[in-house]
Amino acid sequence: MFSHVTLGSNDIARARAFYDPVMKLLGHPMLMQSEQALGYGFPAGEKLFILRPFDGKAASVGNGVHAAFRVDDRVTVDAFHATALANGGTDEGAPGLRTYYHPNYYGAYVRDPDGNKLQAVCHRAAG
Repeated sequence: MFSHVTLGSNDIARARAFYDPVMKLLGHPMLMQSEQALGYGFPAGEKLFILRPFDGKAASVGNGVHAAFRVDDRVTVDAFHATALANGGTDEGAPGLRTYYHPNYYGAYVRDPDGNKLQAVCHRAAG
């Protein structure tokens, strides 16, 4: 459904220190990097871009906005949360079931160093 998601950053070097280990864990390789932007994912598939806003103004976060990454198991959700926190992220919701979405919805939420909200989610039963 989506080609890519773009998130703003005010410090690309700081963002890279956060996103390199997080995206590696999630299986999304770096596609490109410059002083203004980072890109992770696959050339013909989904991508995540982190960049300084084109209008030159400061990056800011959207209230109610987050990017969610689908993973295959709950262990990866747990590792995503721990990796994000170890690399400058902040907790926005510890790993766990959110059965109000559906019985097997297992997710974790973090904020990157710029305040963008991210999630890893597994829709499969434990096992």
